[in-house]
This record gives sequence, structure tokens and C-alpha cells, in this order.
Amino acid sequence: MATESSDKVKQRINYLREQLRHHSYVYYVLGELEIPDSAYDRMYNELKQLEQEHPKLITPDSPTQRVGAEPLDAFAKIQHKIPMLSLDNVFSEDELYAFNKRIQDRLDSDEEIEFVAEPKLDGLAISIVYQKGKLFQAATRGDGTTGEDVTQNVRTIQSVPLCLLGDDYPDVLEVRGEVFIDKAGFERLNAMARERDEKTFANPRNAAAGSLRQLNPVITAQRPLSIYCYAVGVVEGYVLPDTHSAVLEKIQQWGLPVCSELEVVNGVKGCLKFYNKILKKRDGLKYEIDGIVYKVNKFSLQNKLGFVARAPRWAIAHKFPAQEEITIVNDIEFQVGRTGAVTPVARLEPVFVGGVTVSNATLHNMDEIERKDVRVGDKVIIRRAGDVIPEIVSVVPGNRKKGARKIKMPDKCPVCKSDIVREEGEAISRCSGGLYCPAQRKEAIKHYASRKAMDIEGLGDKLIEQLVDENLVDHVNDLYSLNVTRLAELDRMGEKSAKNLIEALNNSKNPPLNRFIYALGIREVGEATASSLANNYDNLDQLMKANDEDLQNISDIGPVVAKHIVHFFAQKHNRDVIDKILKAGITFKKKPASSKASQKLAGKTFVITGTLPTLSRDQARERLQAAGAKVAGSVSAKTDYLLAGDKAGSKLARAEKLGVTVINEQGLESLLLDG
Repeated sequence: MATESSDKVKQRINYLREQLRHHSYVYYVLGELEIPDSAYDRMYNELKQLEQEHPKLITPDSPTQRVGAEPLDAFAKIQHKIPMLSLDNVFSEDELYAFNKRIQDRLDSDEEIEFVAEPKLDGLAISIVYQKGKLFQAATRGDGTTGEDVTQNVRTIQSVPLCLLGDDYPDVLEVRGEVFIDKAGFERLNAMARERDEKTFANPRNAAAGSLRQLNPVITAQRPLSIYCYAVGVVEGYVLPDTHSAVLEKIQQWGLPVCSELEVVNGVKGCLKFYNKILKKRDGLKYEIDGIVYKVNKFSLQNKLGFVARAPRWAIAHKFPAQEEITIVNDIEFQVGRTGAVTPVARLEPVFVGGVTVSNATLHNMDEIERKDVRVGDKVIIRRAGDVIPEIVSVVPGNRKKGARKIKMPDKCPVCKSDIVREEGEAISRCSGGLYCPAQRKEAIKHYASRKAMDIEGLGDKLIEQLVDENLVDHVNDLYSLNVTRLAELDRMGEKSAKNLIEALNNSKNPPLNRFIYALGIREVGEATASSLANNYDNLDQLMKANDEDLQNISDIGPVVAKHIVHFFAQKHNRDVIDKILKAGITFKKKPASSKASQKLAGKTFVITGTLPTLSRDQARERLQAAGAKVAGSVSAKTDYLLAGDKAGSKLARAEKLGVTVINEQGLESLLLDG
């Protein structure tokens, strides 16, 4: 039994070593990423624990006995005079207290230790050597003893000084820092990659590593790289201050960037206070961090504490809760938002990430699914940062099962079974059952009741939400079935308010046809388009029967808007709701007797600005649209008239610059009379 148990331990150790070597190679040599840091850390800590329990199984080539993988042969190799070691990690307060206790025991002192606490940036470690104040050489950490010569690439980083400031610097100065790409730069970099149909980076650290290790420095120069320096290595011809914090101040004076988010703290309590402060600020920082680094401040104490094989005894990394984890996609479903956007959502095997258990992640749209090639059953890396909705970063390669199902956008809305449409050139698919779809009901009712639509006074957003939540209104037609008794029972509604609302609903039953068309909420049918439709069709029934070709014969209606209109009226659910609205007593105001007079200003574009003497802007807009004019929101070369009142402002200045005819309210009356 003992032999069997020993064999299992050996097998597990060998497996962990193989996995760690593989992932070190992928990350350090190829500059790519297959698993998140948290997964690597767990394997490393498990191996370290097994080797401590079975010291006879430790071998010199174990990943616990050295820092990383060998550098690429494509770069010249540089030997570090002082090894660039990595740090051990702690993940809890208890582990931090144990780290502090080890320091005190080794120093044989109970005195509170002074630490420098600073954010642990998520980038690529670099060594930069200055000789006589001028940048001489730069190298990656590599395996800790041998790195890659990336001098020409580092010279392209704007924040790296080519010459040190002042004249009191060492003859030879080696500074060590972290090269990174901030969050905004990372988003820009990936946006450009998507535009070029190129592979995107999984995270900012992956992007920084890939950018710094380009063989062509011209490419590196195009990447938004930054650096923060955190230590010194070789120093010749200079006596440094006796604390780490003072050295950081000194190198900053020489023109080298140092992270501003660092403090000198006392003891474990000081460390934890800083940790919690930065954890709260984490999502608001412009760069990614994954923890806090604590370093004993006094160099005399650092020297007494010394090093272990892999890391210094006087420093530790206190890691934040993992923001990335691996899990499995159990299914992909589609959700309908309040504006009809249909979004794919991955249902995941629950996993603890970013401080909470996550079981869902957004995939944004079908382009995102296709670009990342996500399928049901895949192992994926998910990311959750702060309150941001969890998202799938990438698929873990090499784990896909045979026959894994590809994801397709459904043809019908999963909520109301209306058609799902996606316009050419757009990423988002939408449900076309806007008037009926329960997922969109609140927004549909709010739009229907708004001032420029049916103008139902007293029916505000909060009341609409309450009516829907109380199941009193499912669709807009249900508004006309409300009664005073039930309304008066609602929060902040008495009998008087209820009666006023019922009166307002009754007053809304005789709208102009154009307002009703606008109230339906057809995609891209605004006030001007609704007026054009009302002017070209005698009644609603004619409009509902119109086809694409008929609609495109109307001025300002192109193929996209025509398609939206046809799709909307083609949905049986929408027609049913409209029929119920009409049966509730809706009738339309008759058009002016002279149809020719009503089209006097057809083809003309107006913009309204300022305060008119007797008309409100809405009244002026209605009169213009009734005359066939188009009313736009901004002045352009296509504007025919600017209707200007008092305090006209910038629109008047632009109209005068473009030579647009400017009229006042009296001029409007003249146009409407004379045509």
C-alpha cells in the first residue's frame, strides 16, 4: 500500500511539473496564454506542498527550483549579474501574518516591521541598464538568470528616459520595472485587431509581453507600452540610500517612472489597511493589478533575511481574489433586452471568481461568439472585474470534445416568437415584436405614453413600471382597461390622481395619425418619418399593407427603414395589439381638407432653434410636418430654412456660415400661406 501511495504521489508530481513547464513555455517564450494566473498558482502551490512533504522527490529541474522557461533564440541572450527572482505569494491574512512571523523569528525581534506596500502590476518584468546616465541595455527577466536583449524595443517606450535627469546618478545603474499596457490602450489595441480581422489579446499582460518581444521595433513603437520601476539591481560608483522607499524616490528624481500608489506602512495591520484600500480602488485604476507587494523597507534587514532558491525572504505578493478562472460552458441561451437587442448568454458550471460565484457570462453578440469560437461543452477562461458583467475571455485550447455544437442565432424571439432581424453591417440582432414582446413592454409603454407620442399626462416612467410589475398592464392596449378603483390602490396614487389619469387616457384617444405611428415605436421611425407616412397614407390600414417598394417611393424613406416598417406590421402579435388599441376607442383626427395645401413644403428641410413668440417648438414642428416639411435636429448644408426665435445660439451662427435661409415665426406663417 505504501508503494502504491508513493507511486501516486510521484505521478501527481510529474504531472504538475509537466503542466507548469508547458504553461511557462507558452507564456514566457511564446508570449501567449492558455490558463489564468489563479490556475497556474494552484498547480504551483500544490507541487510545492507535495515536495515539502516528500523532499526526496525534489529534482533540480523542478519548476519550484527556478523562475521560468528559457528565452527564445531569436533574441540575443543577456546574463543578469544579479538574478531577477520572482516572489512567493500569500492569499489570506493568516498567510500574511505567518510571513511576518517568519521575518521576526529570523531577525530574532518582536519589533514591528516597516514595509513598502505597492500595487503588483500585471505586466512583464524588465531590466534596464544605464551607463554614464545613458540607456545602454534592456533585457527581459527570462528564466531569472538569462534574459532576452530587447534594448531597441524598450527605447521605443515613451515613458523610458534615454538619458537620466540631473548629474548625481551612478556610473552604472540597473533599474528593474514592469512594462505594461493600461486598460484604455488595451481596448484600443484589440479594437484595431478586430478591425483588421487579427487575433486579439486575452488580457493587458499578454498584450504587453507580445508587444515587447517583437523582433521588429517598429511594431513595438506602435503599441501603447508603459513602465513603472520598482527596484534597482547592479549599482556602481554610487552609495544608495539605506531604504527601499528612499531608493524609489531617488530613481524617480532621475526621470524614471514609479507607481504613485505606494506607501510606507508599519506591520501587518498597515499592510492590510493598504491592501483593502487598493482593492476598493482596483477597478478605477487605469492599469491592471493582481495584488499588493510588501517589501521590508530597510536594506540592512533585507540583507540579514537573505533569499531562498526562488525568492527573497523579505518580500511577498499578497494576491487579490482571482478575476479569471476556468469553467465549462453548459449551454448558451439568448436574452432579449428592453430595446429588443438579443444577446447570447453562456450558462456556466458555477465557479468562484472575483469574490463571487459566477454561473453566467455575456457573449455580447454573434460576431463575438464566432470570433472566439465558443461552443457548448468548451472549457473557457472567464473574467469578472468588480461589478462588470462576467465575460468569456477565450476558449482553453486542446479541450474540445468531438461534435461540440456550434451556436446559431435563433430565427424567432425566445420570449414572444416574433422574427429576429439583423441588419447588414450591424452586430446586434433584434426582436421585431417591439409592441408585444414582454421583454420590451416597459420601454414600449413609456414610448407610447411620451409627450411626442400619445402625450398621456400623468403616466410617468415610475408609474408605468409599477403597473407592469403589478401585472395590471401587459401591453399598451391594457392602459385603456384601467379603472379608478384599482389605480387608487397603487403607491403614491389616490382617487384624484387615478381619475386624472383615466381622463388623460380618454383624452389621448383622438390623436393625429402621425403621432400614433410614432407611438408604435417602430425602429428608426421618428417624428419626421411618422409624419411622412401619415401624409402619404389615408389611414392606418393602408400603411400596414404597404410593401418595401411602396414605402421607398416616399421621400426620406430608404430600404432599411422600409424593411423595419414591413417587419413590424408583419408580426401577428403587433397587429393584434394594434387591433385591441383601436377597439379601445382610438380614432384619428381628420387630415386638413386640402391635401395639396398640406404638402406646400414637401421636400424642404427645417431646423428650429430658440424661443418663438407664440408657438412652442412642438407646435411649430407639427405645423411644418403637416405641410410636408422635414424637421431635422441640426443645421447642415442640406438645411433649407432655420426657424429662429429668441436666444437662437450656435445653430443660428452655423446657419449664417452655411448660407442657410433664416426665418422667424412671421416668416413661417408666410411660407405656410404662400407655399
